[in-house]
Amino acid sequence: MSVIDHVSSEWIETQYQIFKKDPLQLSAEWRSFFQGYELGMETEDSLGPDPKPAAVQSMIRRYRDIGHFYACVDPLTPCELDHPQLRISKFGLDDKDLQRTFAPNSFILQEASLKEIVDVLKQTYCRSLGLEFMHLPLLEEREWLQQKAEESRNHSNLSREKKLAMMKILLQATKFESFLHRKFVGQKRFSLEGAESVIPLLDHLIEKAAELSMQHVVIGMSHRGRLNVLVNIFKKPLENMFAEFADNAGCKIVGEGDVKYHKGYSTDRCFTDGCVHLSLASNPSHLEAVNPVVEGKCRARQDRIEGDGEQLVMPLLIHGDAAFAGQGVVAETLNLSQLAGYKTGGTLHLVVNNQIGFTTMPVDARSTCYSTDIAKMLIAPIFHVHGDDPEALIQAATMAIEFRQKFRKDVVIEVICYRRYGHNEGDEPFFTQPLMYEKIRNHPLTSEIYKTQLLLEGFSEKEIQSIADEVDQDLEEALSHEVCPLHEEFMQQWAHISRQFSFDPIETGVDKKTLQQLIDSLTTVPDNFSPHRKIISLLKKRHKAVAEETNIDWGTGEALAMASLVNEGTSIRLSGQDSRRGTFNHRHATLYDIATGKEYTPLADIAREAGCRFDVFNSMLSEMAVLGFDYGYAVETPDDLTIWEAQFGDFANGAQVIIDQFIASSQAKWDRPCGITMFLPHGYEGQGPEHSSARMERYLQLCADNNMQIVNTSTPAQLFHLLRRQVRTQHRCPLILFTPKALLRHPACVSTVKDLTSGHFQEILADDLDPRKCRRVLLCSGKIYYDLLQQRQDRQHDDVAIVRIEQIYPLHRELLQKILKPYKKTVEYCWVQEEIANAGAWDYLRSQLRGLLGREPEYIGRKRSASTAVGSNRIHKIEQQQILDRAFAPSK
Repeated sequence: MSVIDHVSSEWIETQYQIFKKDPLQLSAEWRSFFQGYELGMETEDSLGPDPKPAAVQSMIRRYRDIGHFYACVDPLTPCELDHPQLRISKFGLDDKDLQRTFAPNSFILQEASLKEIVDVLKQTYCRSLGLEFMHLPLLEEREWLQQKAEESRNHSNLSREKKLAMMKILLQATKFESFLHRKFVGQKRFSLEGAESVIPLLDHLIEKAAELSMQHVVIGMSHRGRLNVLVNIFKKPLENMFAEFADNAGCKIVGEGDVKYHKGYSTDRCFTDGCVHLSLASNPSHLEAVNPVVEGKCRARQDRIEGDGEQLVMPLLIHGDAAFAGQGVVAETLNLSQLAGYKTGGTLHLVVNNQIGFTTMPVDARSTCYSTDIAKMLIAPIFHVHGDDPEALIQAATMAIEFRQKFRKDVVIEVICYRRYGHNEGDEPFFTQPLMYEKIRNHPLTSEIYKTQLLLEGFSEKEIQSIADEVDQDLEEALSHEVCPLHEEFMQQWAHISRQFSFDPIETGVDKKTLQQLIDSLTTVPDNFSPHRKIISLLKKRHKAVAEETNIDWGTGEALAMASLVNEGTSIRLSGQDSRRGTFNHRHATLYDIATGKEYTPLADIAREAGCRFDVFNSMLSEMAVLGFDYGYAVETPDDLTIWEAQFGDFANGAQVIIDQFIASSQAKWDRPCGITMFLPHGYEGQGPEHSSARMERYLQLCADNNMQIVNTSTPAQLFHLLRRQVRTQHRCPLILFTPKALLRHPACVSTVKDLTSGHFQEILADDLDPRKCRRVLLCSGKIYYDLLQQRQDRQHDDVAIVRIEQIYPLHRELLQKILKPYKKTVEYCWVQEEIANAGAWDYLRSQLRGLLGREPEYIGRKRSASTAVGSNRIHKIEQQQILDRAFAPSK
């Protein structure tokens, strides 16, 4: 121990001051000590602090930050070997520093020469894989990615067997496309040529999913490369695929069918570490529209699987570069990623960047540097990978899927490649991109590039050729094989659901005792829970209505319908903008404590006791993605009631692609039934064009072959029985329900307990007037009934009957005939609606009623208009009164 350890710093400071005044007053030892101290201070002042370690640290950060810009990832562009922003001179370093040893912080090498550090950084960030991750705000995520990348130099250390297996599947992908090109000349197939390495990438992802104990991977993709994915990833029999190209009768088609590159499929893939069930969602040509559908399908499986659903079920979306940057549904779907009602534990996005969209170049297709920049809204890591380097793609796939599992967040892999032909095989790309396609024409196949690499590594020409011969033989033999019967899990899931629509009544009443028990549960809150005083009043009113067996309003009828279903073990999902409270303040499915903000959902408690689920979610401000999500959810849950609710009915037009391409036609095109229910608030109350009509006419135009139910109910009891019928009938099809606004609190729009305890939904409601005394029959639907009823009562028109058509499609023609049969042959028939003449049910029902009545009914309603409603409340009231006056005008 030195003498220094026994003295204080203050004492040393005093001695130093003595030294400066008169050094001889101190001993020789202390004089030597202070002389050395001053010499050290002079040296430090003359040299200053060493800037080189900080420069190295800055360089490391810059490689991590912008290295992806300089990575060699474009097959059509020669790689730049000199990167100006990454030169060591940019950081105040020079060649003399290359052999100097540094000890950088947070780097894979604790100590290394500058040359070694630069080599690691170039290998990691500037080869065939560009990693974009420094925008991630969480240090844990960044450090995980940089460690994984730097310790492996972003390169996969693959076994000999793995490389040969990858060579085989790459050849399978390549030869499948060329085989189709030769054997089925001129047929569209939207080939994967130029991006064949996507197939070994996908194959590795599925194998890795099994290794990570996943049970389901649900895939969504557009048409390009779909047939290749079906054959080489899903292992759809080649003979079946060839039969579809030949349009053989052996390929059973249910409904109208669709082109082969839109169809879905499912299968099991088994590996050493286990089996994974793969599902490929059916999709239309509308690019990216399938994205939210896949997310909804995954969430439904996650909600029902035993264990950690997010870890066991993964969505995998395959995008095109132009569509990923251009289609708005991409941003909508990304925004669902972390929302409680819609998250799926992270989606793996694979962007196949052909560097062109049909004939449009990137400069005209997006305003961003990368096609993947939209994914930065989720602060997701992005891997940019050379499409001709399968091993770099394997590295990216491994890191991406492991990141998804660890952090439950979206991750993106961009495969930068090209499209060997035009948009389809009959298109001529040289018309619009002559220079680009001259490069592509002279560019070797990925399989040839990888073969050359393997030969350089010591693999023999013979073993690679034997693989190629085997692939060729499989293709040729399959051409003459019989079609294989397919047994998809999806159809097994729906096997108990009838395909035949029927008007046979379904008894949907619930006994009085059960209703009273349910209303008790619905209107009782936990101890120490304090709802708003107006909510307390509402709950008391609902309880009283059931106790007194009368005046059950719309909100109470809906709540009892849902409560009765979950009480019987039927799960319900309700989702939409403001659906917890209800846009019009009628539902209040979730209650809130005014002191703590704590939530309480009575229906969820009832469901929990019955062993099922009740979920109600306020959605983000989107129609297309949320409706697509709920459609996907409903496809996976044939025995549940899945409801999407529009804030106002006409807002659903923001989701028209989902309605047209999935909800209305999925069974006809893809043999995919669905029982989704849509709540569309509808009714004319003088609120203007965007808050009046839910565009009933559009849904009716989509109706054929009993594909949907179009319903406009007018009483709480009818709503009660309708919702119960939707999941109690043996048939499933979408229910498009036009829900009221003004009727929610209309004093006449009420039902009794007796209305709920027996009976069933009635497609048409007759009048109780004596038919023999009626001069006119008014046929109508929905809210207008109550206006007509009030007018009849006020003016004592007891000779005018009002018949309500509650279900407009499928129209129960026999029931309508039965109801109208007692009326005199001379009676006048009128169709009354508050909608404009070119909207509502009139155009659809006109010919139907003419056929039933034997003559044209008179139309009473608003005139034809380009806009659904007037903006003036005053004019609205005038128009509404004119409709009522005409309805009860004297007979001609």
